[in-house]
Amino acid sequence: MTKTPAQPARRTPTLEDVAKAAGVSRATASRVVNDVGTVDPALRLRVHDAIAATGYVPNSAARTLVNRRTGTVALVMSGSDGSAEQVFADPFFGRITGGVVTCLRDRGMRATMLLADSDKARRDALDTARRESDGALLVSTHPNDPLPQLFVEAGVPAVLFARPSSMLPISFVDVGHDVGGALAADRLADRGCRRIATIAGPADLPAAIDRLAGFERALQRRGIPYVHVARGNFTAESGEQAMTELLAQAPDLDGVFAANDLMAVGALRVLRDAGRAVPDDVALIGFDDSQPARLTRPRLTTISQPVEAMAAHMTTILLTHLTTPETPPTSVVFDPHLVPRETA
Repeated sequence: MTKTPAQPARRTPTLEDVAKAAGVSRATASRVVNDVGTVDPALRLRVHDAIAATGYVPNSAARTLVNRRTGTVALVMSGSDGSAEQVFADPFFGRITGGVVTCLRDRGMRATMLLADSDKARRDALDTARRESDGALLVSTHPNDPLPQLFVEAGVPAVLFARPSSMLPISFVDVGHDVGGALAADRLADRGCRRIATIAGPADLPAAIDRLAGFERALQRRGIPYVHVARGNFTAESGEQAMTELLAQAPDLDGVFAANDLMAVGALRVLRDAGRAVPDDVALIGFDDSQPARLTRPRLTTISQPVEAMAAHMTTILLTHLTTPETPPTSVVFDPHLVPRETA
């Protein structure tokens, strides 16, 4: 019987093979493969064609095919106004990012930030997270945001910052917003404030609803049955507008609780311009304990929300879901606490 000669093993295509087939330098081929730097679109197309023709598989992709892990987590900022301008201007989002990145870095992983400020952007974020990451961390700022539901339905591992507005099988972390509101109320009442007002957040946002409810309930227990309420959208500008409204409604007010530090910063400006000394004439309390609270003069008394710790714990929960997929959804609610400074 005649034996068929053994065929030589097929050589694995290399990056040099791709560069040769595309007619580009190895450096250019490498930049395209690793999606680093700017490459002329025509050259990029030629390199992708050469990858398909040669059957080249990048090392990182090969590792992904073996273990189905990318070492990347998608950090998705979503809501009614998830614009880059808002995200990068608000210290709240920066603190979340810092907590996530630090936690992942300690584990040899990295985060990819995705902004989802429209229906198309949310679909794109889901598609990108599904293809290029192991799971997702969702930061949603709007109660009717469909993104958490999209991730649940797609089966993409995800954890949410702040409890969802409706029941969903998704893990989340949050803070006791109502407890924080009560802490602010007790502080103002203990100072002897009786003509009290509040700058609340959006009326349809669960966190804002809970902060206001906790604040009002605590004041009622202290014998103060009514407070003036104006609303803002968590920006300093909206705090200025709300404080102006409150002074028009109640010129003799002597205590104000703003539902976040940025709105408190805006309120402080208006009180100063109106000749109202803080805290002698009007005591003022914020919420978050963000960097602006430490920079105001006088320094802002506030309710601490441990955002960095919450973000790190959110990340840890996601990593647990990745290593142990059968882990059921879980929730962790952190305790706020009063940070007394100079405004109340």
